[in-house]
Amino acid sequence: MKKLLFVASLIAGIIAAPAIQAQDFPTKAITLTVPNPPGGMNQIHAQPLSAILEKLTGQPAPVVNRPGAVAAAGTAFVVNQPPDGHHILVTTPNIYLAIEKDKLYGAKTPYTLEQIEPLALLSADPLIMVVHPSLPVKNSKELIALAKAKPNELVFSSSGLYGVTHAPIAMFMDATKIKMRHLPTTGGGPAITQALGGHSQVTSGGPAAIYTYVQAGKLRALGSWGVKPYPAMPDVPTFKSMGMDIEAYLWVGLFTAKGVPPATLTKMRDLIRRAANDPLFKQALDKAQVVPDYREGAEFAKFFEADYKRMAQVVKTIGKI
Repeated sequence: MKKLLFVASLIAGIIAAPAIQAQDFPTKAITLTVPNPPGGMNQIHAQPLSAILEKLTGQPAPVVNRPGAVAAAGTAFVVNQPPDGHHILVTTPNIYLAIEKDKLYGAKTPYTLEQIEPLALLSADPLIMVVHPSLPVKNSKELIALAKAKPNELVFSSSGLYGVTHAPIAMFMDATKIKMRHLPTTGGGPAITQALGGHSQVTSGGPAAIYTYVQAGKLRALGSWGVKPYPAMPDVPTFKSMGMDIEAYLWVGLFTAKGVPPATLTKMRDLIRRAANDPLFKQALDKAQVVPDYREGAEFAKFFEADYKRMAQVVKTIGKI
């Protein structure tokens, strides 16, 4: 029910078309909250977005990092701010992974989806599986065979329990009936560092995080959780092309607190649309090997619902740890 209400709010956002624009918005700084440590996908999007919003509005648009609790701390901060449009959350699937994790343990997440107003999707890159080059496998089939021959001997690192790079590998293990040991870390960067150092043999990450290491031969890409090959890595096959019905994305979207006046929401979405189409924003994403994928309204709702459904099932499959 909660998910349906959230999706309904996405669709409602494009149905409402106020005749009067919020001419007085923004009246002060627009703070972009990144609920993770500096660096990573959220930062890649937030920094150029900040510069463009400042150019469009004449107001400051600082990026503030508020990490903690699988991004729940930063999310809770934004939803508890006055709903005037001056606080924007820049986040990933962690927005609901935190909720699903808490459900497992009967814990209370410090926010609900009903408190959040979706604004727009900026990108949705598929996760890529990589291995340390010392591992004697050249493709996913060989990795599966090795893992079955040595159950629980291979180690995979992730961004943290139930996080955005833990769930895809759990999905892969369930689909292939293999078992690997989990090395959770404090973020996507540290998880990749563990793989680079050989402390884990397998990990996953967005193309922006792993591309340069793959190009340099420091990591080997085996497969993608996308529905089609990633443009910058066309030789990396999708798991779907190998007969596995699994799919996962490291997407980045923008949200704000529920209750923002409709006229202000219209102005916010217009500003975000203009910023996302600005050549400087596209150049920043291109430099980081991120493919822009702007969506709003019903289109964003459809994507969000499908992704949430997939990942919620994975969290249930992982179960309590």
